[in-house]
Amino acid sequence: MVNYYKVLRVSQNASRAEIRSAYRRLARRKHPDVNDGDASASREFAQIAKAYQILSNPKDRAAYDKQMLRETFANRDSVFSSDNPHARRARQMAYERRYNAIIDRMIEEERREAKALQKVIFPVVALFVSTVFTAALKPEFWSNSNVLGKIVIFTLFVIGMLHMIKRLQAGYERYTYSSEDIHDSILRGIEEENRPYSRIAATSFLVSGMLLSIAVGLLVRPLVVRVESASLAGMISETLAPELIFYPPIVVLLVDLLHTFATRFER
Repeated sequence: MVNYYKVLRVSQNASRAEIRSAYRRLARRKHPDVNDGDASASREFAQIAKAYQILSNPKDRAAYDKQMLRETFANRDSVFSSDNPHARRARQMAYERRYNAIIDRMIEEERREAKALQKVIFPVVALFVSTVFTAALKPEFWSNSNVLGKIVIFTLFVIGMLHMIKRLQAGYERYTYSSEDIHDSILRGIEEENRPYSRIAATSFLVSGMLLSIAVGLLVRPLVVRVESASLAGMISETLAPELIFYPPIVVLLVDLLHTFATRFER
C-alpha cells in the first residue's frame, strides 16, 4: 500500500493547510512541463496529485488511515502479532487508540471547516440583509448626530470595513481559485474540487448580491415607510445619501462579534 504521507513528505498528524502547502510545492517541482516530459517525473506528479486528493478530503483521509492501520497490524511479524491472549489484547487496545485518534482528527477537521465556513457566510449574509434595510429605511444617523456621534459612527465604519475585508479575503483564499495561478488540467481539477469557486464567480456573486439587496430595499421602502411613518419621522431620508455606505459594514461588524461571542459558549 502506497504511503501518501511519505509521498507528500508530511507527518500523519499534518493539518490540511500543511498538506496543501506540501502538495503545491512538490507538484510544481515534479510537473512534467518543468521536467521536459520526463516519464519518471510524470509518474511522481500523478502520485503526488493522488496523495493530495485523498489526504485533503477529511472523509477520504479517515478511510485511508483506517486501511493503513489494518495493514500495519496485519503485516506485523512479531510477538505483538501472535495469537497469545495478552498480545491480542494489546493489539486490540493499540488499534482502538489509533482508530479513535483518526476519528477525533476527522471530527476536528470538520469542526474547523464548519467554523471557517461560518466566518465567511455570516458576514456576507449580514452585509446583504443590512444593505436591504439601509436601502429601505435610508437612516440619517450620521446627519442627526453631533460631532462625537459622527466620530463613533466613522470609527465603527472603518473598523467594520477592515473586518469585512479580512473575512472576505480569508474566504477567497480558502474557497476560491484563480485561473492565473493554475496552468495545467490536473492541478486545476484538484484545486476546483477543494476550492469549488473561481474568484470571478465569487466576485460576481458579491456584486450581484449587493445590487439585488439595494433593489429589494428600494422596492419594500414604500411599505416600510407607510407602516412606520410616525415612529420613523426625522430618522429617515428621502434620497440615497452618501452616509448610507457607513451602516452595512457596521452591522457586519456587530453581527460577527455577536456570532463570535455566541460560539464561545457552544461547548
